[in-house]
Amino acid sequence: MAAFDWRNHFTPFLNYLNGEHQQAWASVLTGRLVSRFEDNPHGDMARWQAALDALPSVTDATVDLNTSAVSVSGPEPLSPEQAERLEQGLRGLMPWRKGPFEFFGTHIDTEWRSDWKWDRVAPHLADLNGRTILDVGCGSGYHCWRMAGAGARRVVGIDPGLLFMFQFLAMKGYLDNVPVDLLPVRMEDLPENLELFDTTFSMGVLYHRRSPLDHLLELKGTLRRGGELVLETLVVDGPEGYSLMPEDRYGQMRNVWFLPSCPTLLRWLDRTGFRNARVVDVSDTTTDEQRSTDWMRFNSLKDFLDPDDPSKTIEGYPGPKRATIIAEKP
Repeated sequence: MAAFDWRNHFTPFLNYLNGEHQQAWASVLTGRLVSRFEDNPHGDMARWQAALDALPSVTDATVDLNTSAVSVSGPEPLSPEQAERLEQGLRGLMPWRKGPFEFFGTHIDTEWRSDWKWDRVAPHLADLNGRTILDVGCGSGYHCWRMAGAGARRVVGIDPGLLFMFQFLAMKGYLDNVPVDLLPVRMEDLPENLELFDTTFSMGVLYHRRSPLDHLLELKGTLRRGGELVLETLVVDGPEGYSLMPEDRYGQMRNVWFLPSCPTLLRWLDRTGFRNARVVDVSDTTTDEQRSTDWMRFNSLKDFLDPDDPSKTIEGYPGPKRATIIAEKP
């Protein structure tokens, strides 16, 4: 089994950056990739690579990026041997958290119904056709594929989780030259004031940041003038100025820092220099949208809620409510 050839995989994207006069980012990114894959490789890399290698090679595969389950199919049904290899490979990349996906008729019922979030967000977006897009905290890249399906010129997802990257590669391996890339890096690994993207998405990230205003400023720096920010985050009910800071955990998550009210969030966006910020959706997260499945067998939302009052977390805080806000960089 060959080790993951990161240089061959990421060279096209590094060449793209050089072509966009982003040599500084290309240099920094190369250093980060050397650190991740050569200096400090993850202990599960060989196992994930073996799972990826097990996936059957299918010529003339077609991919549909505009359905609820991003799907790949072939001109003919898989042989029994190919189907067995497919099952082995996809199971080897568990747990699958963001999706759903479908590979040659095998449906991956992910923990999150990420298609529901997309359906809530998509009607309010600027036309994505021809746009260059950044997706911060992209997970396995489900929304990146949907953005490409909506006509984006190029999509760049960033998420430090290496398992997410291998799940992304499972789908990308069946596509030819689709301009979608997933970089296993953090937001702080991007140069300041890139001003490279027409649209930047940050969905499910803000509440994990110790300094939410700094995160908003970082997001603003990625956008060209007139660019659009799509921000989705946990919120609570309350007046302007109100924000919940959990004492320790929220829904069993340790790394939750600030849950603002919607008026407070709009004030944060105004103070960080965004314009025309508006709340386009507020939805409670339910156990129909986030739950354990055969492809993600660990605890999920129902285990994090008060069993006697599911409108509250197990710690007694208001249950998860998510708002989507769209704003522009002047």
